[in-house]
Amino acid sequence: MQVNFADKTINFKIVYFGPGYCGKTTNILKLAERFQEKKPVILSDSNERTVFFDFFYLNKKEFNNFKIRLNLYTIPGQPIYKASRKLILKGVDGIVFVVDSSEKKLSDNLESFKELEEYLKEMGIPIEEIPLVIQYNKRDLPDAMAIDKLNKIINRINAPYTESIALEGKGVLETLNLITDLIMDSYEKELKRIITTKT
Repeated sequence: MQVNFADKTINFKIVYFGPGYCGKTTNILKLAERFQEKKPVILSDSNERTVFFDFFYLNKKEFNNFKIRLNLYTIPGQPIYKASRKLILKGVDGIVFVVDSSEKKLSDNLESFKELEEYLKEMGIPIEEIPLVIQYNKRDLPDAMAIDKLNKIINRINAPYTESIALEGKGVLETLNLITDLIMDSYEKELKRIITTKT
């Protein structure tokens, strides 16, 4: 979190984490399309897979006359970009873990979630203590696993979750609203203290 008193903005960093091809970039693109904000910065290879990160910001709401700015990032899911994923998580305020609902992707989801937990632990952040939403994406797939089963296997920390079909824009805004609410709840007392002290 960064509070800028000069332009009266509060910046939060939200990272979309998950295995390759799960729909992280699609979330960002659909949000940019909906809000018609600054075009996302997307670095990708010839197969249109993210190789470093996607980023864009949107002004979401206000807090005590300060504009809330959400800086949205995704991580590359491919194994060779493991170091990049850890780097992008630095300074994170909230995480959306995107799950590919396909049964054949279950092991990839579990491996990615374990990696996220390990990175946070190295940063001194218990995964249970950071604002986190699990988004079960690709619910339209013929082999999509039942939500109850997926949730039982992946969501051992009982995090809030949403369902989505990101390609169609379904569940994308709901996910963003949920993670934003969790972040605001988490930082409310600290924000009030900082703003009161400085003004």
